[in-house]
Amino acid sequence: MKILIDGDACPVKDIVIEEAVRRKIPVTIVTSFSHYSNAEQPPGVKTVYVDSGADAADFRIIQLAVKGDLLVTQDYGLASLALPKGLTVLHHKGFQYDNDNIGQLLESRYLSAMIRKSGKRTKGPKPFTTEDRHKFRHLLVTILKEKTTES
Repeated sequence: MKILIDGDACPVKDIVIEEAVRRKIPVTIVTSFSHYSNAEQPPGVKTVYVDSGADAADFRIIQLAVKGDLLVTQDYGLASLALPKGLTVLHHKGFQYDNDNIGQLLESRYLSAMIRKSGKRTKGPKPFTTEDRHKFRHLLVTILKEKTTES
């Protein structure tokens, strides 16, 4: 198992890296060249850079992923591609995507896009909070414990 991070706008990279390094689980961060960094990563953590195209990171993540991997993303579309491939998919706000919630999440995203397309405004996401960080860490640790005891 490895952990993949949709890295362009992921506010919990540090948490994922910390928990993964502690457990010696490899991490791959996929991000666009526009977010290039010379920062050194800990052993077991690598960064894969992709073009800045609309879905370049998503396509690369799906290409790299194998059944049993864990993915961290806020992108509902990417989550919907990863679930049938057998990935465990987590949102940075501390919930897990699954076959029961992905349809409703995609529908909500679509309806919001249609409202904006008609010229109206929609509310953006709520700010990311310290409580969200704690909730995410708790979920991640729980999932990692489950996955490492399965192996």
